[in-house]
Amino acid sequence: MVKWIVLAVVLFALVVLALAVRPVMARLPRLRRAAVALQRRHADAEALREAAEVLQVRAEALQQRAELAQDRIELIKAKRGR
Repeated sequence: MVKWIVLAVVLFALVVLALAVRPVMARLPRLRRAAVALQRRHADAEALREAAEVLQVRAEALQQRAELAQDRIELIKAKRGR
């Protein structure tokens, strides 16, 4: 008699476990798609960050060229003003 009670308790626990796991297993494909989408967005963000760094370097170089051109303009104006 004790065997049947133990067996019933174990089977009941397995059924409860299966019922608890079922919704999680049903969501796995959606979770996998979401994870892939997040990885893709991370890669896109990384590419944008690298492009922004390159653009920053180019902007700094352009700023230096603009300052040099401004200095040359001032020098030309000073020579004409003599």
